[in-house]
Amino acid sequence: MKHFIQLLSLMMVTMMVGCSNDDSTPTSAYTDAESFFTELDYQGTVIIKKGDTEILSRGFGLANQTTGESNGLNTKFRLASVSKTLTAMAVVQLKRDGLIDNFDQTISEFDDDFPNGDQITLKQLLMHQSGLPDYVGAIEPLAKSGTSITSEDIYEVIQEEVAENGLLFSPGTSVAYSNSNFLITALLIEALSEQSYTDYVMEKILSPLGMDATEPGQPAIDGQGYARGYQGTEDVSSYPIHIALGAGNWTSTATDMLLWCEAIMGDWLTSEEKAFVFPGDVPLESTLLGMGWFKSNIGGTLYYWHGGDIDGFSTMIGFIPEQQGIIITLSNQEDPTGMQREQIIETLLRKEF
Repeated sequence: MKHFIQLLSLMMVTMMVGCSNDDSTPTSAYTDAESFFTELDYQGTVIIKKGDTEILSRGFGLANQTTGESNGLNTKFRLASVSKTLTAMAVVQLKRDGLIDNFDQTISEFDDDFPNGDQITLKQLLMHQSGLPDYVGAIEPLAKSGTSITSEDIYEVIQEEVAENGLLFSPGTSVAYSNSNFLITALLIEALSEQSYTDYVMEKILSPLGMDATEPGQPAIDGQGYARGYQGTEDVSSYPIHIALGAGNWTSTATDMLLWCEAIMGDWLTSEEKAFVFPGDVPLESTLLGMGWFKSNIGGTLYYWHGGDIDGFSTMIGFIPEQQGIIITLSNQEDPTGMQREQIIETLLRKEF
């Protein structure tokens, strides 16, 4: 989770600057998607569709370097921050269920003790416009060392930090990617639904869509069918995944993520809901943040997406409504600079769509 904050900033700056399409770019020698991922030495699973045409659908490399198990369409990967798309849409479901009135309700309406809670709306949480500091840098090392930390403990840490040092900016005036927004949202979902966050998402989203391979992640990755996470050749699969509630805690397959993108691109959201969830007009070569989804304009092609990074994993899902296109890339090889995901997005959108 910590990496995606830095990588997103880099990617947004790069997109705003724009990319040349002359012969010096990495895309100049592009022939087809399968060759492209092979040349990248990609480790993971990829699905690319355009309308009814399947451009690529296969695994690359190993899910487990010890046993030799290969990555495939049904291999399960940690989704990292792609999990945020599920959390955000669970808030849409809260409104459908009558558990919230609108997305402009403030935190203080649900917890009147939260510092500056009367200034922060649900929509601002989901769009990273709250000004809340991110908790991962402080909490992750403690959790990795074995310190027992619950989601409620993290919530208290966030409150204490805001009470002592205030918000990073006045809500709604700027954007700062923060996992705190989504952990707080997950706890709010629990309080309002009187269910666990994971049970609510499974009941309201996953089960109706037949996403049976999507499940809460576990601290240890064991068993056949699960990709282990790597930094180079080092296995870094063990992770205190409970600290990522709502922000990066789900595990899934490329096949299930295809179902998810098809649903969001299709009619799971009403036209009115889509107007709230997705950003409006996006300038050329720029990216804007919506409610749990980014929207990029790359060479005039509009791409709705989210990426994720957590120890040993780099993920990305997205869709192009105008061409009924979908791109799913789930990797169990960490992308420390974010440049590989940026290259994948830029290349595929310019060459395949």
